[in-house]
Amino acid sequence: MTTFRQLSRNRDFTALWVGATASELGTRVSAFAMPLVTFAMTRSTFWAATAEAVQLGGMVLALLPAGVLADRWHRLRLMRLSLLAGLLLQGSVVAAGLLGALTMPHLLVVALVSGLASGMFGPSESSAIRTVVATEELPTALSQQQARQHVAGLLGGPVGGALLGVARWAPFLADALTYAAGWLLLGRVRADLSPEPRALGAGAGRPMRDLGDGIRYTWSRPFFRVLLIWSPLINLTVNALFFVALLRLVTAGFPAWQIGLVETAIGGCGILGALAAPRLIDRLPTGRLTVAVAWSFVPLSVPLALWNNPAVMALAASVGIFLNPAGNAGVGSYRMAVTPADLVGRVQSAMQFVSMVSMPLAPVLAGVLLAGFGGRDAVFALTALTALVALIPTLARSVRSIPRPAKWQQVEQVQRPLAGVP
Repeated sequence: MTTFRQLSRNRDFTALWVGATASELGTRVSAFAMPLVTFAMTRSTFWAATAEAVQLGGMVLALLPAGVLADRWHRLRLMRLSLLAGLLLQGSVVAAGLLGALTMPHLLVVALVSGLASGMFGPSESSAIRTVVATEELPTALSQQQARQHVAGLLGGPVGGALLGVARWAPFLADALTYAAGWLLLGRVRADLSPEPRALGAGAGRPMRDLGDGIRYTWSRPFFRVLLIWSPLINLTVNALFFVALLRLVTAGFPAWQIGLVETAIGGCGILGALAAPRLIDRLPTGRLTVAVAWSFVPLSVPLALWNNPAVMALAASVGIFLNPAGNAGVGSYRMAVTPADLVGRVQSAMQFVSMVSMPLAPVLAGVLLAGFGGRDAVFALTALTALVALIPTLARSVRSIPRPAKWQQVEQVQRPLAGVP
């Protein structure tokens, strides 16, 4: 098992990780501020929610074409171009704020294009990691990536709130500075991140055909096929469950600082889970780990129905989130390890697109269940739905049979002919 300390000696990965971490922290700060600034300008919760939805929608829309570009173009240049676009966009908000000329259409355009730029970054980063990291190092590398996301989530809200107290444009200045830092740090990557030679062969350069190749490969793998069905459903039910629990705390009148501590506890436990993830991935069969993650929130959601209290939500959600980094990193590293190098960008973007496409529906599902059943019964209903969704990987032999990382290639040699992959 590769340790975090050993991976830190990989200078290209370290430069890539630190640069992406800086930009992600800034993105979380501005994403936290965007709906609040929008509400302050319009006094409308509709426009505040719209600004957030537009940014998420832009990111989802960019994912599939971004996968094609990641397999066809120079990935380092794509990532730096994405960061440069973010720098210019956030800088425009700062300039407009200083001049007193910030408008709602300006914010919506920035939200949309920022989402598009963020969506363009992800598949290129995944392909770059596959290039600069050895196969046996992938679980640790992706666990470190999970830690980055939880650190950014933990700090984004408090930092964004503090900067909003200074000026409306201050969070966007912080985001612009982190984009600049990320752009500079990625310039230290020395690995050749140009497209794989096979990706530039006959038939290349046809976007729809390129996209179809990635989707067909993903669907041809039994394990990936199950993930395509399971991941959007689990994201829908678990996010709806958290949203219901959060709304119950708000309507019960708990103070904002107590609710904020819930998010802090969840973020802290996510970081601990990311630190433990390489060891868990190394010791547990990847298939069984995936099934354990699928069921982890089912028993923990029962206390959320019985006790509407911040401490209960913090404990239940934190325990549930502990396994999540290991599950994500285990599945992600297996997928990257067995996918041909010239398809990594498209396969990663297809999986991420399908996984995220249901997330905007989570608040809608939560609201419908709350209105129809009330708080406690809404939680029980979502618990039952989460259990039904957990049966998908549990009953799939293609999931249960995936062994520990040391034996991944053996499984690939058996399954490749079955999937019809040359």
